[in-house]
Amino acid sequence: MIKEKNKSEDRQEHAMRLRNITGSKEAVVKDRQVINEPERLKGSWQSLFANDNPIHLEIGVGKGQFIMELANRNPNINYIGIEKYSSVLIRALEKRGESELQNLRFLCFYAENLNTIFAEDEIDRIYLNFSDPWPKDRHFKRRLTSRNFLGKYEKCLRKDGEIIFKTDNRKLFDFSLEELEAAKWTIKNITYDLHNSEYLADNIMTEYEERFVAEGKPIHMMRIHQ
Repeated sequence: MIKEKNKSEDRQEHAMRLRNITGSKEAVVKDRQVINEPERLKGSWQSLFANDNPIHLEIGVGKGQFIMELANRNPNINYIGIEKYSSVLIRALEKRGESELQNLRFLCFYAENLNTIFAEDEIDRIYLNFSDPWPKDRHFKRRLTSRNFLGKYEKCLRKDGEIIFKTDNRKLFDFSLEELEAAKWTIKNITYDLHNSEYLADNIMTEYEERFVAEGKPIHMMRIHQ
């Protein structure tokens, strides 16, 4: 088992994530910052932003705090946030308020199909923040750091592209290390306690991270490339 939370906490969090919000699908589709039918942009995402700036991708945006702060701090980078559940993405869009950053777009999309919307060498960086650990052994391919997904990332990342992964879950972190070794990826940076490390200076916290740090849980981080 990978998940370190007890079963009650796991059920509560899973229920919150999947709870349907009436009208969320319709609202997400209508939002100006959400890209519908992203398959049409495969190979031409920079045309959407009307510039040649690097494209950074976050898979699993949650309430959007992390990627919105990134986009605000780095106007010369284009950001795309992917969230599979409209009931979660709508919260990010609501939290955004009236601030529609020109270098940020969102997708309500399944990461399993990543290679249907991004072409080779189209992405410069991928962020994986506190991804679902999928604790059952039979679900290991669904973990966003499995070799299954690493193969998908390799197809759309530039040759010098990288992935930054953060989690509070030590078992998931160790699993991820085994997977990247099997897939022949290389570690640039690694720490088992981000908030007491040399890599904290440029860190932006997600909502989950703020909660875990307040609870005294160490945050694990790795930066990897092909």
